Amino acid sequence: MPVTETIVNLPAWVWMWVLAVAIFAVCKTLALANARFGGGWRRTAFLLAWPGMDANEFLCGMAKKPAFSEWLAALAKTALGAVLYFGVARCFTHPIATGWIGMTGVIFLLHFGGFHVLSLVWRSVGVCATPIMRQPLAAQSLGEFWGRRWNLAFNELAVRFVFRPCVVKFGVPLAGIAAFVASGVIHELVISLPAGAGWGLPTAYFFAQGLGSTFERSKAGRRLGLRRGWRGRCFTWLVVASPAFFLFHPPFIRNIVIPMMHATGAL
Repeated sequence: MPVTETIVNLPAWVWMWVLAVAIFAVCKTLALANARFGGGWRRTAFLLAWPGMDANEFLCGMAKKPAFSEWLAALAKTALGAVLYFGVARCFTHPIATGWIGMTGVIFLLHFGGFHVLSLVWRSVGVCATPIMRQPLAAQSLGEFWGRRWNLAFNELAVRFVFRPCVVKFGVPLAGIAAFVASGVIHELVISLPAGAGWGLPTAYFFAQGLGSTFERSKAGRRLGLRRGWRGRCFTWLVVASPAFFLFHPPFIRNIVIPMMHATGAL
């Protein structure tokens, strides 16, 4: 039984969300504390109604109204997430396959779909709220994938509080690896801790991302063309996708995702 399930008798998957919300709240507070003056009502909206971490952009920036086509794309991704989570996942009999499809559905429902819709809502009223997912499939390098396309909310804080301080002391390569390891530790708290197993696997996954990013910036990586074109895309997805079972490991799927899907009527 996952260790968190013994605390106050809540299901482990509920504790996952409790931990995620708690960490999110701490990150939002840090982001707002380091923001320039401004915002008024936007400060409350930034804390409670926007997942991004760029407080200065949200508080002070102005945005143009988004195109109708972007609304369609965001709604389509949200609908795809719902179909995967509530429909396609139950077509599989193996629990790992079911859990992975369901988890993919959650990512589309929230990160790709719902958060994109929320970005559109804010931009429609003039608030600058850049989507936290920016076409990650178009990335031609690991640096581009993690730095400019995937989950920009966390990247904002990782750069500010881990990467930049470490660059001064240790240089770019070690600072980059430190930022990835920090991400691994946070994922341990919301994946391995509530699951009660799989310790070290999420950190190992992000450590591998740090090593890959360091290699693609090296002389050998530049000679191989790993930061552009088809070679860059292939290398990026090899490093991102091949160790993904370390990140969302089987105990997490069995102890968290599958029970959550049962509890929410997806299975």
